[in-house]
Amino acid sequence: MSETLEPTSLPAEQPKMTRHTYRSVDPRTKSPFLAAFLSLIPGLGQVYVGYYQRGFTHPIVVGLVIGMLIVAGDQSRPPFYFPLGIIFLIFFWLYNIIDAWRRAIHYNLALEGLENIPLPNEMGSPTFAGSMFGGAAFFLIGFVILLHTRFGLPLEVLEEWWPVVPMAFGGYLFYMGWRDKHSK
Repeated sequence: MSETLEPTSLPAEQPKMTRHTYRSVDPRTKSPFLAAFLSLIPGLGQVYVGYYQRGFTHPIVVGLVIGMLIVAGDQSRPPFYFPLGIIFLIFFWLYNIIDAWRRAIHYNLALEGLENIPLPNEMGSPTFAGSMFGGAAFFLIGFVILLHTRFGLPLEVLEEWWPVVPMAFGGYLFYMGWRDKHSK
């Protein structure tokens, strides 16, 4: 006996609908890899992302530390801060690379509206307007140079008195912290 099979009624297969999401690439996005790579030269990655003041501050810090290490290394016996300066320089250089990477990521997230951080003004030029510290530093440097060129003050005096500058800045930071703590 042969049995005939009747076709069973199977539901017709529905064509699978694929949902494509098209993301338009914002031309303002920044590559985190490129930002980190550019930061091998301190501050260049931050400038690429648009953080100009930070980008111009980093090479100044690196230059000052390298200058301090060169002067300290010329002595017959380097001072105690020489190894600390080298450790700081290595740490700061790595921090600079990681900072550029993270700023590029946060910048891109802010462009997509996922992060609530202010974007830098890319078209603006670097400005030091309103910087009390920067103004005071330039005034002090100009004043010392004027004393040397106009009144003949020997600059060797600075070799003995330079620690007053970081002490004054530390005192200022301490006072500002104390004032903020007690104003709440």
